[in-house]
Amino acid sequence: LLIALAGWYYSQNPPVTASATEQPVTVLELAGPAADRDAEFSGLAWHGETLILLPQYPERFGDGDGALFALSKADILAAVDGTLQTPLEPVTVHLNAPGLKESIPYFQGYESIVFNGDQVFLTIEAGEGTDMHGYLVTGKISADESEITLSTNNVVEIPLAFPSDNHADEAILIEGDSVLTFFEINGADLNSAPAAHVFDFGLNPQGMIPFPNIEYRVTDAAADSGNNFWVINYFFPGDTDLATNHDPLIEKYGVGPSHTQHPQIERLVEMTYSPEGITLTDTAPIQLELESDDARNLEGLVLLDDKGFLLVTDKYPSTLFMFVEKP
Repeated sequence: LLIALAGWYYSQNPPVTASATEQPVTVLELAGPAADRDAEFSGLAWHGETLILLPQYPERFGDGDGALFALSKADILAAVDGTLQTPLEPVTVHLNAPGLKESIPYFQGYESIVFNGDQVFLTIEAGEGTDMHGYLVTGKISADESEITLSTNNVVEIPLAFPSDNHADEAILIEGDSVLTFFEINGADLNSAPAAHVFDFGLNPQGMIPFPNIEYRVTDAAADSGNNFWVINYFFPGDTDLATNHDPLIEKYGVGPSHTQHPQIERLVEMTYSPEGITLTDTAPIQLELESDDARNLEGLVLLDDKGFLLVTDKYPSTLFMFVEKP
């Protein structure tokens, strides 16, 4: 029997321990075009002291190929500690990618972003039904952070783990001199041998390394100290094909109080990288405190120094830019 309710799971399958951490979520109010739900954000990344917010469809903002958005770390920190009393208003970062969207059949937008110095990497999702395709593209951000220019003549297809409706490589990470991309679906019943794709900074494929089985969806990744990093691990109850009666993380760590009352699962999971593969750490997942049955479609994740995490949703239930303190 497929189970769509975390609360039901918890009551029917008591875990050995119940030590999963549940953290409150603080919404940081945005202003301007970035606050509109049509921003449909799909990724976050730091460029130095500036946070870049990636809309899935940049062409919705401005002329030409559209725009991304930027916020200063200083303003974000002021909003988190309460010294900034007004909404955060991101500035636009013009996107220059002539012909790229048109060159990819059934283009479905940009899904993730990461920087190595001034070089930027983005994943793209495209396709129709289960005939999906993922792509990796690179470019540069200008010194004044006013423009990102993509190398439209260097677009590499990312082989997908298996055909799956509306799923591709939706998370990206840099480790050392490698770019890693992660497929969205890695549950044991659906993906028997999950793997991360590895590329060099010229987008040359460097093979694959093992990735752990983890249920539900992986929608973004964020580097932490050393070789450790965090991923968003999210279950939307409408994704009945991703429901399971065997979630090893729930069985090992349990769930927090609000997760026993609402059907969605919203958590951050720590992993560690080595050239031989990616594994789960022994750190308990950080579950986000839920307020209602309205699932937050978490799409972007970064660390905010040692304070905690910044997350952003797409348009469901609305555009939400959030801070979660580290436990």
